[in-house]
Amino acid sequence: MQHLINVALAQISPIWLDKKATLDKILSTLEDAKKQDAELVVFGEGLLPGYPFWLALTDGAAWNKKEVKELHRHYVLNSIRIEDGELDAVCAFAKANSIAIYLGIIERPQDRGGHSVYASMVYINQNGSIESVHRKLQPTYDERLTWSPGDGNGLVTHKLKDFTVSGLNCWENWMPLPRAAMYAQGTNLHVACWPGSDHNTKDITRFIAREGRTYVLSVSSMMFKEDFPANTPHLEAILDKCPDVLANGGSCIAGPDGEWIIEPQIGKEEIITATLDFNRVLEERQNFDAVGHYSRPDVTQLHVNRERQSTVRFKD
Repeated sequence: MQHLINVALAQISPIWLDKKATLDKILSTLEDAKKQDAELVVFGEGLLPGYPFWLALTDGAAWNKKEVKELHRHYVLNSIRIEDGELDAVCAFAKANSIAIYLGIIERPQDRGGHSVYASMVYINQNGSIESVHRKLQPTYDERLTWSPGDGNGLVTHKLKDFTVSGLNCWENWMPLPRAAMYAQGTNLHVACWPGSDHNTKDITRFIAREGRTYVLSVSSMMFKEDFPANTPHLEAILDKCPDVLANGGSCIAGPDGEWIIEPQIGKEEIITATLDFNRVLEERQNFDAVGHYSRPDVTQLHVNRERQSTVRFKD
């Protein structure tokens, strides 16, 4: 039944800034999702190894502040180098169990020198192949103090059964033109990836679903004050101004009519599952299709640069 798909939203906390332990938790979560017959499992923004919460708690914009530099170093050392095979175990799980995965990581890519980090969404298909790595186009607010701006290379969609899936990071989902780029490629199952909190997901999830006449999975992480490991650099400074809850979840699913299938779920780690029917997409496209019968490409068009950006081109 290619028109049906079982999806699972993994609303979990990282083992904060410990990439090995967080990878182990991701694999354990995938095992649990497999037991629920999941065919697509999605994880929150930057879950591996975690969101840079320290920036808002330690005067992160202060120039040349020793504590902030040392926390940034700790973050970079726990980021993910895909070229070194650090996602191989996740890919192997996907292949062995025919499960597709969207995973939010902090990426340290060699093609940008190997020292800066990016908030990236990695799509792994059911054959265990990494099909796209989307680097967040525009980090938000204090994220810009540690994340680099990405490029359009990952603005692509993927076939999964009868569905066409896409993904964007956090406030990218508020950006009209990246959304339009996904609509134009036929997305009908969109993954909106968040660090956590229902104040982000409760409005935009239904809006994108109604605008795009698409299913929208908003997946968020969790993070509580007690989740900071004891070996975190400058832990006392972080905890001094830290609220009890930093990310409360808010994962949810909206249907192609913009109505809730699952309302935002807050306050606890869980795997949220649903079975989606592709036929609902075609029903809702009858009266509106933003890039089909309700478009005017002779009047307005979007041009997208999907070239992977670099500061150098070698000719050997």
